[in-house]
Amino acid sequence: MIVWLNGTHGAGKTTTGALVRQLIPDSRVFDAEKVGETLMDITPGLPATDNFQHWPPWRPLVVETARRVLEYTGGTLVMPMTVLVEEYWREISTGLAGHGVPVRHFVLHADQDTLRGRIEGDTVMGPSSFRLRHLEPYAEAARTWLHAEAEVVDTTRLTPAQAALRIAEGVNSPGPSKDEAWGSEGEV
Repeated sequence: MIVWLNGTHGAGKTTTGALVRQLIPDSRVFDAEKVGETLMDITPGLPATDNFQHWPPWRPLVVETARRVLEYTGGTLVMPMTVLVEEYWREISTGLAGHGVPVRHFVLHADQDTLRGRIEGDTVMGPSSFRLRHLEPYAEAARTWLHAEAEVVDTTRLTPAQAALRIAEGVNSPGPSKDEAWGSEGEV
């Protein structure tokens, strides 16, 4: 199975993903960004883009890599990766389903002020205009499709450990209906 942690930059996907891995037996973290980094290393480079997800090979390579790793290791892959383009999410989730790989899709959500504060105060990566530029596309995706496609965990007032525990508990129980969400109060 795959536990996909979606949401915009600053929501806590990477930190939470590492903690989720500790709570789900026989699990590993697979960061699909590494697939994008591999594509960025091709020389001469692929056509210019502001986001490697726009390269058509990225999505099927993510599917193929995830399914092959699961075929080899079994268990659960925890995948912290922002996907805000609905068409791209459909391509990935349909591709995984076509290989019989179940996906639990979680969105780590926080209100815009909290996200902005996390990004601007990040002591590891530092403030990032790239990450800040994704706040509005995230809000639009959340309003139009993303929150309806996933189990939403509002991290505005949760520690990463609390969010990880909610996700791990969710993986071990049936998913909520599309109308339900854990702690999904506040603005999108």
